[in-house]
Amino acid sequence: MLYKAKVRYGLMRHIEDFFTEAPELKFKDKVVIESERGTEAGEIVSKLEGPCGCGGTCPKILRKFTPDDHKSLREIEEKRSNEALTFCKGKIHEKSLPMKLTTVEHLLDGKKIIFYFVAQERVDFRELVRELARQYHTRIEMRQIGVRDEARFLAQYQHCGRELCCRSFLKRLEPVTMKMAKNQRATLDPSKISGRCGRLMCCLRYENDVYEEFKGYLPRKNSIVHTSKGSGKVVDFEILRQKVTIHTEDNRTLVVDSKDIRRPEETSQPLE
Repeated sequence: MLYKAKVRYGLMRHIEDFFTEAPELKFKDKVVIESERGTEAGEIVSKLEGPCGCGGTCPKILRKFTPDDHKSLREIEEKRSNEALTFCKGKIHEKSLPMKLTTVEHLLDGKKIIFYFVAQERVDFRELVRELARQYHTRIEMRQIGVRDEARFLAQYQHCGRELCCRSFLKRLEPVTMKMAKNQRATLDPSKISGRCGRLMCCLRYENDVYEEFKGYLPRKNSIVHTSKGSGKVVDFEILRQKVTIHTEDNRTLVVDSKDIRRPEETSQPLE
């Protein structure tokens, strides 16, 4: 009988469904899994579901962590990864390769080592891989990442005091634009709206769909609108409060509720 649980694993903190025959496993247990990459360490991040079936080849939880597994993982984290990082950095410098090595990941079974790097362009690292394979007698994978992934590896906490979203739960790093910051009337000071990666903070995306929807209920700037208090040109608006600021022909400035606008008419003036 199989039970299903979500397991987080790897430096990229993938979260996927894995299956086990051990119903006693629980949330936060450290486990050994068989992923597409090989045998590696993981952590259960959900309650077990089931009993249930699994069609096709099931990704499996092999066992709960044993003292030997903890010892192997500690050796990887404290010694082997640092040694591989130092050795590879030396080879990159020796060969003058245009790449910045970020971190190294060893799988628990020792059958693969993954080197993560940042580069501005494509890099011919074939000779580097051959030397790494000769040194470690195992499969070598070089993986190019972006600056956001680099921050996911190296940083821990954001300005808000919470763990980085990309470290804790975000699986896909979607584009974030300056328009999202403008919609939310956030400060445009780069130092205040940029994350640890130096790019715009991912959290600017979270409420953007709501802002875009609410913005659609409002007339555009420079359009002419009619209200019970008078008619005039839209000069500003507040998206969440659904308030519109208009400038009337007799030089009055009115702030009205969007529901009080009876009939907006677009003009030929440029819109923002």
